[in-house]
Amino acid sequence: MNTDQQAGIPANRILITGASRGIGAYIAEGLANSSRTLILVARKASHLDPVASACETAGADVCILGCDLSKRESIAQMVKVVLSDGAPDMIVNCAGVSGQEVAPWESDPDQWWQTQLVNLRAPYLIQRGLVPTMLERGGGRILDLSSGAAVTDFETSSDYWTSKTALFRLGSSMHVAGFERGLRVLEMAPGVVQTDMTRHMKMHEGRTQWTDPEDVVAIASAFADGKLDGLSGAFVRAGVDSLGSLIEKSIAGIGGDERRL
Repeated sequence: MNTDQQAGIPANRILITGASRGIGAYIAEGLANSSRTLILVARKASHLDPVASACETAGADVCILGCDLSKRESIAQMVKVVLSDGAPDMIVNCAGVSGQEVAPWESDPDQWWQTQLVNLRAPYLIQRGLVPTMLERGGGRILDLSSGAAVTDFETSSDYWTSKTALFRLGSSMHVAGFERGLRVLEMAPGVVQTDMTRHMKMHEGRTQWTDPEDVVAIASAFADGKLDGLSGAFVRAGVDSLGSLIEKSIAGIGGDERRL
C-alpha cells in the first residue's frame, strides 16, 4: 500500500494508552464503533473494565492490557501481545503524569526522571516496537496527547514541560522518517479538560472554564477517520482550533514550519 492509498483510510485497530480514565477514556469511548477493535492499556487491566464495557456497548471489539509504562520490560511484553494479533492501524499516546509543581531546582531528581519515563520513553518504546510492522503494512497513524507545555515556558513543572516538548520532537521525527511510507503523526493539545489529574494541579485551582472533552474526541475521531492526514507533523489545539478549520487546512495542506516546533 503506497501513501496515496493509505491517505484517508479509517483506522480500525487502535491502541490507546491511559484509557482507564480522563482523556484516554473519553477518546476510547469516542472512537468505539462496530468496525473497530480497541486495544485499551492502563497500569492495571481491571481498571479498564468500565471503559471496555462502554466501548463494547458501542459495538467495538475490545482487548484490555495492563502495563506499567515506566518499566521497559512491561512495555516489551505489552508490545509482544499486541503484535501477536497484528500491528494496530493507529497508536494513541495518552498516558501521562503531571510532574512536580515546583521550581526546577526544588524538584526531586528521581521523580523528575520518572515523568520522562512515562511521558516520553514509553511512547518511544511503543512506537519502536510497533511502527516497523505498521510500515510493512503500508503505514498508520500516531496521535500524541501533547500540551500547550510543548510550545510554551513556565516556572514550575519543568519535568512535564520538558517531556511534552520532547514528545513533540519525537513525533516530528516519526513524521519525517515515516511519511513517505504512509505514517501520519499528529500532536494534539487537549486544552484543560477537567480530569482527576487537572483537578489536583495547583495551576488550575479556582478554574471555572474547562475544555469540553467532546472537542478533544472530535479531533481524535477525525484523525482516526483519515480526515486530518494533511496535518501530519503538526500541532493542533482542542478548544481553540475548530474541527472544520482543521479539515480545511488538512485538505489545503501545510508546509514549511507551520504548526511545528
